[in-house]
Amino acid sequence: MTAPLLDIRDLSVSFVQGGRETLAVDRVSLSVDKGKTLALVGESGSGKSVTALSVPRLLPSSAYHPSGVINFGGQDVLKMNEAALRGMRGARVTMVFQEPMTSLNPLQVIERQVAEILELHGMRSETARRDRVVELLEEVGIPNPRQRLGAYPHQLSGGQRQRVMIAMALANKPDLLIADEPTTALDVTVQAQILALLDRLRKTYGMAMLFITHDLGLVRRIADDVCVMQRGKIVEAGPAARVFADPQHPYTKALLAAEPSGAANPTPPNAPVVLETENLRVWFPIREGFFRRIVDYVKAVDGVSLQLRAGETIGVVGESGSGKTTLGLALLRLVSSQGPIVYMGSRIEAKSRNEMRPLRRDMQIVFQDPYGSLSPRMSVAEIVAEGLELHRPDLSRDARRATVAAALKETGLDPATMDRYPHEFSGGQRQRIAIARAIVLEPKLVILDEPTSALDMSVQAQIVDLLRDLQKRRDLAYVFISHDLKVVKALAAQLIVMRHGKVVEAGPATEIFADPKNEYTRALFAAAFRVEAEG
Repeated sequence: MTAPLLDIRDLSVSFVQGGRETLAVDRVSLSVDKGKTLALVGESGSGKSVTALSVPRLLPSSAYHPSGVINFGGQDVLKMNEAALRGMRGARVTMVFQEPMTSLNPLQVIERQVAEILELHGMRSETARRDRVVELLEEVGIPNPRQRLGAYPHQLSGGQRQRVMIAMALANKPDLLIADEPTTALDVTVQAQILALLDRLRKTYGMAMLFITHDLGLVRRIADDVCVMQRGKIVEAGPAARVFADPQHPYTKALLAAEPSGAANPTPPNAPVVLETENLRVWFPIREGFFRRIVDYVKAVDGVSLQLRAGETIGVVGESGSGKTTLGLALLRLVSSQGPIVYMGSRIEAKSRNEMRPLRRDMQIVFQDPYGSLSPRMSVAEIVAEGLELHRPDLSRDARRATVAAALKETGLDPATMDRYPHEFSGGQRQRIAIARAIVLEPKLVILDEPTSALDMSVQAQIVDLLRDLQKRRDLAYVFISHDLKVVKALAAQLIVMRHGKVVEAGPATEIFADPKNEYTRALFAAAFRVEAEG
């Protein structure tokens, strides 16, 4: 039998910080054959990325390997000197990371960033490099590649940026591609395109792929074999078809059952209308010339109408750039808009900042990223109590802490942890803190902007259950913005599908999910639910 391209045996990884040692990977063994895809699956903190980063030895200096061998192409990577490692990285072993905006240099054009990889590994001719960059961009599906050479990362969509990252990874025709959550931040349609692209390129180049994800649905589409990790150990491994058909370990079974489920809370009879708008528009002017005259508009939100009742959830879905988030911000009067916005029977679109201030207590928002939306310098108690200090100045310090404790308890957190800081909590716990911050003021309306997209599947399911429970007990009205249709299906009673700022389909969620009328809606659903059909 041919030896595997990558063969890891008894690998352990420890981190030493402040005299304290943490074992992140515990005697892991796996192998990847040439031309095959191995998926490394598990929740955040399971050790997936640490295992993968050990292969090109990209772990920080605080990490070391108490045991193990990483045999790549007949050489032990852990014994390689720096010169050998430089020759391997970017040439024989390459990586595609989760968030391309943090991996691409915002100050360099696309051509320079892709060409740099080629130059580092021996391509001296500038003309040859440019031709190869164009070839690579064309291969990964960038339209008009020669015209995009001078583009900066911020001028590309999320899917295009990830395609550029893949082009960089493939520049030197590697033997092994490590893809670390490469589709997590992408829309369902773009996600499907990137998965298909990776699989096609793997076959074209005959390379092996180590695919890291927390989403088992993606594994069904792309992997030959699967290793399931929990707390630094591999708890189950085998052919993907077998693991999905007959999982053996309780953790694997739990992961497979972890998708958000259930149905939206029924809207209470005779529930009052909390929020409504008709023909709402948010147009951003495009200015050109010396006098900066308006020559056109970006129609981010273009004629959206909705009505939301107490205890009801409206799901707003669509790809990036469809206007979902801008709509949510406009409803809260956080961006300028045209058209009536009626909150609890009163028009608010023309109210000043001072006139809006008393209403802010009743209108709250939960953002996508629990890592970025919580101040690292504030304790949980300070974060959750911040709104109370502004809107409930009558409360004493003890009363505020008691109110914070009640909000934390209601969102499933231990009030005894309120004096800790965000970095001491998991991603799911941080999102619960963000939800506690929103509900502590007892709002009537909550805008939820992609609140589960950065979370593991099992944590997503927990957050969906929490949101449904809070809505039922508090009669909350939700506008739930997401590109994850499985989550929306579990939460929303009404559905709005947006594309290019316009509503292409709207109505009861159950009816639209059962029988979408619009071609774009059908394409979205096909991309999101193809895995279920295949499974």
